Amino acid sequence: MRKGFLALALVMLTNNAISCDVHGVTGIVEENSMYIPVGSKSAGGLTEEQFNSIIDRVETIYNPIISGMGKNLNIERNWDDGTVNAYASQSGNNWKVAMFGGLARHETITADGFATVVCHELGHHIGGAPKKASWWSSSWASNEGQADYFGTSKCLRKFMESDDNAAILAKMDVPAHVTKMCNAKFQNLSEVNVCQRGAMAGLSLANLFRSLRNMTEELKFTTPDASIVSKTNDNHPAPQCRLDTYFQGALCDVDAYTDVDQRDAKIGTCNRVDGYTDGARPLCWYKPKAI
Repeated sequence: MRKGFLALALVMLTNNAISCDVHGVTGIVEENSMYIPVGSKSAGGLTEEQFNSIIDRVETIYNPIISGMGKNLNIERNWDDGTVNAYASQSGNNWKVAMFGGLARHETITADGFATVVCHELGHHIGGAPKKASWWSSSWASNEGQADYFGTSKCLRKFMESDDNAAILAKMDVPAHVTKMCNAKFQNLSEVNVCQRGAMAGLSLANLFRSLRNMTEELKFTTPDASIVSKTNDNHPAPQCRLDTYFQGALCDVDAYTDVDQRDAKIGTCNRVDGYTDGARPLCWYKPKAI
């Protein structure tokens, strides 16, 4: 009887698994009570038109990719819901991403920051290894750090590649360090611009994490998290560590069309074993496997 119950539980977890769940317990941010309704006087962030336009663009890019895998992508648009979070879930061949208006209305969120959230949630589905650990081995979901890294190293690059990135950047105050690092990493000006824009998208999102944790210390590209994990952290890294991850994803020069692998974290990414320092996943959450 007990074996039958366990088997049924495993089937249920496999067929209806959640990462970044709808209640915000394991969302792109930790559980929080913030709720920003439509029309809130304190709301900043995006308009409903921007919210839908960004999701439309990501869907246009990734619907054919996920359809080609035999799966169905559904990005749920909960504009009227004030929840400040986002999540991904799978039920059989149906892969869902749930986006909420409350997150889009947060004052720290820019259009590119919001696009990074959508990319992060897609990253749970297709972002590759390392995966979140489960009771029996590993789950379907790329872990939080990997979803962040996939967001700027793959998804956001595809999202931005046809834009007039120079004109968009002209309206931003890009730190000199970001410009210097992107110029050192890429020769092509269009790639430099995408790198800069990806870094700034990451700053928007990292500042959301900072705000929700009521942190007073400013997050900076020049002050990376110096901590080193003894094993890969599948959960939410600290806000500075997440900013570092977005920045390193933007600096990785493996192109957006070289796919990651769902089992081997070294495929399609920048790795220290291959001589990378800039562009590699930060050691504040990622522990490379011994060769």
